Amino acid sequence: MGLIAPHAGYDYSGQVAACAYRLLQHNGGAGALFDLVVVISPLHRMLLGEFATAQAAHYETPLGLVPLDSEAVDALDEAVGLNRVGFDNEHSLEIQLPFLQVVLGEFKLLPVMMGSQDIASCQKLAAALADLLGSRPALLVASTDLSHFHPYDHAVQIDRATLAYIARFDPEGLAQALQSHKAEACGGGPVVATMLAARMLGANRVQVLKYANSGDMTGDRSSVVGYAAGVIYRERI
Repeated sequence: MGLIAPHAGYDYSGQVAACAYRLLQHNGGAGALFDLVVVISPLHRMLLGEFATAQAAHYETPLGLVPLDSEAVDALDEAVGLNRVGFDNEHSLEIQLPFLQVVLGEFKLLPVMMGSQDIASCQKLAAALADLLGSRPALLVASTDLSHFHPYDHAVQIDRATLAYIARFDPEGLAQALQSHKAEACGGGPVVATMLAARMLGANRVQVLKYANSGDMTGDRSSVVGYAAGVIYRERI
């Protein structure tokens, strides 16, 4: 029902992100399971309000065009208010798209960039998405990196604390930990909103698939950025 994937450069976090997306590739025609993908990302460089989305009809990557679902965008706009932006310079959303193009083929996109990541905004977005999606076959993707620019061992300690909330499927606890700086994630809001929405839609489990940081990729452990891949799903009991 949902994935958590990092958004650093592919040389740094691409292998971690692939651990999430390969679940779809190996799921026997997963492209047929999802006709809509909701990618929720943070805003890094621009102040675009509480929630923003692309004004364009599609995104373009070297693999082709990714069309937006205009009806879904309009419906979410009506529910929460979206700032429709002609150019946003936000990499954290776009970097997920080639993975999705490879594993799903054709799909429509609902892109959401969060300018506010407090718990109230997460709850508002999650409730609107759950209401909008209902029983529609849709995939939620939370785009996030973890702690930034700590020495290697300290970063691992912080990231383990963050991932413990995710593994316990505790979005409220994660939101509180992020606010009190007991956890760190630049896309913490997207993760919280994605977990909340997925839970409203029936998900009951989260599994952390892989963790690494930039020190594992470059060998420079003096100041690192953390990455994790995860999956949110409904376990039938």
